[in-house]
Amino acid sequence: MKKVLVTGGAGYKGCVLVPKLLDAGYDVAVYDLMLFGSAGLPKHPRLIVIKGDIRDAAAYAAAVRGVDGVIHMACISNDPSFELDEGLSRTINFDCFEPLVIASKKAGVRRFIYISSSSVYGVSDAPEVTEHHPLVPLTLYNKYKGMCEPLLFKHQSPDFTCITLRPATVCGYSPRMRFDLTINILTNHAVNRRLITVFGGTQKRPNIHVDDVTELYVKMLEYPTNLVAGETFNVGYENFTVSQLAEFVRTVVEQEFPEKAPIQITTTPSNDNRSYHVSSRKIFEKLGWKPKRTIEDAVRGLCQAFKDGRFKDTMSDESFVNVKVIKKLGLK
Repeated sequence: MKKVLVTGGAGYKGCVLVPKLLDAGYDVAVYDLMLFGSAGLPKHPRLIVIKGDIRDAAAYAAAVRGVDGVIHMACISNDPSFELDEGLSRTINFDCFEPLVIASKKAGVRRFIYISSSSVYGVSDAPEVTEHHPLVPLTLYNKYKGMCEPLLFKHQSPDFTCITLRPATVCGYSPRMRFDLTINILTNHAVNRRLITVFGGTQKRPNIHVDDVTELYVKMLEYPTNLVAGETFNVGYENFTVSQLAEFVRTVVEQEFPEKAPIQITTTPSNDNRSYHVSSRKIFEKLGWKPKRTIEDAVRGLCQAFKDGRFKDTMSDESFVNVKVIKKLGLK
């Protein structure tokens, strides 16, 4: 494969993924609505940045010509998207999905990697949630993520390899930063308020470092077809309760910013009951892949970014929160 198209490639994960693809020698096209701009992407002769809507079938068909592989990340993310118009989430996260797959196959794309989510499992008390576990979505976001998966596999064929990944909640530093993801939120509050508020606390949430998950996306372009065609893989690492995550964050932030100690942790009730212990055994046994980085590594990286002054007004600037930006822009 020579050329890769990344939908949503100017986002939080995209701005970490694209440099890795370029370093691996790929020509890259980013196809993105640019709601957050493209300042997080590098300038590179093998990078094309296209402002486009995945609901625009003609524009997408033109962008995907000559592309060998697609990594499809574009969506209205994440679970708090229930605050938005239901029609918006449906048109972007579901309605346009199969037409996009069909257009990719028609254009000659040989490998299509769909980035779903481990949140499709909703709530489960199973000790190990494997890829065969029933999907019990609690929000529109994880409902539509799950509904797209069988639509992709309808089009699996010898010359069109389809893969679904269900990553855990992503954490760590990105040039297009988000502070609406669990570890990132907790770290932001620890550094800037010396206070971490835990909502609920007993819910189990898998997490994965943004560098680990994006390295995997690059590898997914390279694994032999017979190992990945038509497969679904959980992509997680550590399963801890939200309360445990808060303790990890407090420990690291107090080490990195001793002047901020002691950092308090308070607990308050939550109506977000998503809880699941995701097993990533399959991807290790089948592909030999496992993450290299820990939650503590993600927190240390964020602390370094705060020390370097890479962020401003992280407690008040709404550009760090996806749903708030989309609401402000009035996206239709």
